Amino acid sequence: MSATTERVKALIRNIPDFPKPGIQFKDITALLGSPRGLYDALVAMLEVSPDNIDAVAGIESRGFIFSAPMAVMLHVGLVPIRKPGKLPGPTFEQGFDLEYGSSTLSMHQDALQPGQRVLLVDDLLASGGTLIAAAKLIERAGAVVSHTTVLIELTDLNGRQAMADAGLNSVSSIVTY
Repeated sequence: MSATTERVKALIRNIPDFPKPGIQFKDITALLGSPRGLYDALVAMLEVSPDNIDAVAGIESRGFIFSAPMAVMLHVGLVPIRKPGKLPGPTFEQGFDLEYGSSTLSMHQDALQPGQRVLLVDDLLASGGTLIAAAKLIERAGAVVSHTTVLIELTDLNGRQAMADAGLNSVSSIVTY
């Protein structure tokens, strides 16, 4: 593990039984409060991401924290993928299962153009459901997920395999548990 990765990981704390019993929540509050930690996380995420993309898509809400500055640094636009009812225009919606329930994501129908190469960004890869749903939204717009970058990967939940099974083979994570 690199020194940068160690610094990032040291700023992530485990909160047991949140939001439900049995869930080990990865709290990034200290990381976000540390200028060096946040910088290190963003640089590490950019280093494992391709630069030949047309847009960055970030998933609500913690994914926005990382995707917006990454889009700026890559000189491309940001596509917000949100919970239903949060976007004002016509949207695509996609339901999915979580480790502890189910949810839905939405994206403006005109957020992407057919053929655009998209970097999908979120804070966490667990079972893969959220990222797969976001990728389906991107694909419904006719765009292509070129790569997925996450800050944290929970390897025991086999999200990377679920993503591969969904055709999403280009995935990077910075910190694994």
